[in-house]
Amino acid sequence: MSLRINEVAQAAGVNRETLRYYERRGLLDKPDRSPGGHRLYGDRAVQTLRTIKAAQRLGFSLDEIADLIQAGRRRGRDSGLQRRAQAKLAEVEARIADLETIRADLVAAIAAGCDDIHVCATSDCCPLPFAEITTRSADVS
Repeated sequence: MSLRINEVAQAAGVNRETLRYYERRGLLDKPDRSPGGHRLYGDRAVQTLRTIKAAQRLGFSLDEIADLIQAGRRRGRDSGLQRRAQAKLAEVEARIADLETIRADLVAAIAAGCDDIHVCATSDCCPLPFAEITTRSADVS
């Protein structure tokens, strides 16, 4: 079955420019062309686009997705999905832990009634870890 660009984009829930961009990046196979020069995609293009969007929702970057797609195209070889998914899970868990710390600090600031960031940052009783955060920021730079 041959689908035109608008049909594929609509079926996959993306816009035409996204589809073209993924094509240029090599995430999608180059489509056949009609005698009039229109792109003609197979059903697999819709599946690939949906897979890309799902992988993005899981936190994979387009570069990571491109690597997985390329590895998958080389049949008979391990694409590394398991290893990459485990690494991505570790990243997500680290972000969750960081967000939980941020949440706890914000809850403490609200409970303490902090109204002025300058006063709070210089106060010993401030529950926000301003000194710790600025020290960490300076270490990273």
